[in-house]
Amino acid sequence: MKSLSGLDATFLYLETPETPMHVGSLNLYELPKGFKGSFHQAVKAHIAKRLHLAPIFSRRLAFMPFDLGHPIWVEADQVDLDFHIRKVAGGQLTVKQAEGMAAKLHGQLIDREHPLWEFYVFDNIKTPAGMGVEGKLVGFYSKIHHAALDGKGGTVLANAVLDLSATPREVAPADPSRKGRKQGDLKIGEMIGAVFSNSLAQYAKLARSLPSAATSLGGAVARQSITGGDKGITSLRPKSPISLAPKTVFNVGITRHRVFATASVPLAESKAMAKAVGGSFNDMVLWICSTALRNYLEKYATVPKKPLVAAMPVSLREESNKELNNQASITVVDLGTHLAHPMKRMNAIMASTAKVKQALVNLKSVLPTDYPSLLSPWVMGGAAKALFKTYGKSGIADKLPTIANVAISNVPGPQVPLYLAGARMRTFHPLSIVMHGLALNITIQTYAGSVDFGVIADKKAVPHVQALADMIEAAFEEAKTLFVTQEPEPAAIKTTKTIKVAEPRKKPAATVETRATARKRRVRDAVSG
Repeated sequence: MKSLSGLDATFLYLETPETPMHVGSLNLYELPKGFKGSFHQAVKAHIAKRLHLAPIFSRRLAFMPFDLGHPIWVEADQVDLDFHIRKVAGGQLTVKQAEGMAAKLHGQLIDREHPLWEFYVFDNIKTPAGMGVEGKLVGFYSKIHHAALDGKGGTVLANAVLDLSATPREVAPADPSRKGRKQGDLKIGEMIGAVFSNSLAQYAKLARSLPSAATSLGGAVARQSITGGDKGITSLRPKSPISLAPKTVFNVGITRHRVFATASVPLAESKAMAKAVGGSFNDMVLWICSTALRNYLEKYATVPKKPLVAAMPVSLREESNKELNNQASITVVDLGTHLAHPMKRMNAIMASTAKVKQALVNLKSVLPTDYPSLLSPWVMGGAAKALFKTYGKSGIADKLPTIANVAISNVPGPQVPLYLAGARMRTFHPLSIVMHGLALNITIQTYAGSVDFGVIADKKAVPHVQALADMIEAAFEEAKTLFVTQEPEPAAIKTTKTIKVAEPRKKPAATVETRATARKRRVRDAVSG
């Protein structure tokens, strides 16, 4: 009997009609030249042979008696492929029309009476200008509940469904002896016992983790005290761990309606620009998003005087961990949107991501991804869910301060072409979750030499989503003129890891490292004295 982890179950507890908790993607596929028949039927036949390769296809939820604990996974009595793999009617569609349909589907809840996945096939997509294809272009939209899927589960699913060539590999049939338990096989006493044993195990795990958590947190505070204080140890004062983000048009209660747009830029050039500024690929992606967001707010709203803050998921999974559950947390990054100077904006982003990396080194091993199961559905599924709904519908989300303005996620993907039922995947644009107070989500997927952006948002909060997607591509073009032709001086990267901005100064300014060294020296003097 496999119980959902606390984090997995939370995606169920907080789900409402306005806040579906599933993720997905919209892919364009090129059919083999001369392909005959229906791609929809080809996909159904292809997946029917591979249902046993990924647990997500055949497992469904079973709820505990009296909602005493987290739900459990059981084997579905049957998997109705006509329900799970559907054809989108409407004849030939443009890519923009397909994006609009994906947005509409993404705003609809997944039926919990079935395994938590749905696929939709667009049998005929009009080839966009500039995309050279020999065969017919088709579309594929997927949505999978986040309770059932994280990065590891996504990898297992991709390996089950996709191939490395246009000729699908042979797959061994399912082992009839390896059948999961169905809901009818479970006894009430066994299920209640599982709730208590799970909760006891979680309490024991928390108790064991407290010493290491205290050590990690203490070490982080000590390092911040030595390197970040202004007047030595004796004058240190505790600071709030949360810095609030400015209010924007993105930080409101949301509706059931979604809008979706896509953008794509070359991966190799993005990496080259990141290297030129002494940053990471993630830094460059954040700069592109930051620049697009600043331009969007300049045109349709107001640019806050404080920088926008991005909420970014971080994986907490150990290399050896093979469990198919969510093991992640959230961190926040300063996007530097208040800075008009593009290189200063890049410096702000690089400084912020550097702090995040250092913090995660100390805290990654102690951040929780689970919690005791006993009575969690009552607490999380009752009071917390009601509060979440009230937060959105009452207008409170429009008024209360927020810790982030936008969700941004950067997902590394395969750099070789992948195939589904013989068709070659040409694009891989993700769709993720928006929620009350966080009405915009930008998810980035790298695939086969491309950086594919998926911009999903509440329709009322971000009505000009296509303009934002266009601004992402425009920001990339701006970056090429800034960061490829104006490579920073090696000395600036070596000493400060920032871009040297050529501006007149009356006297040289001290670098961050010089000030930090001076502070350390004052601390040593105080201790030795």
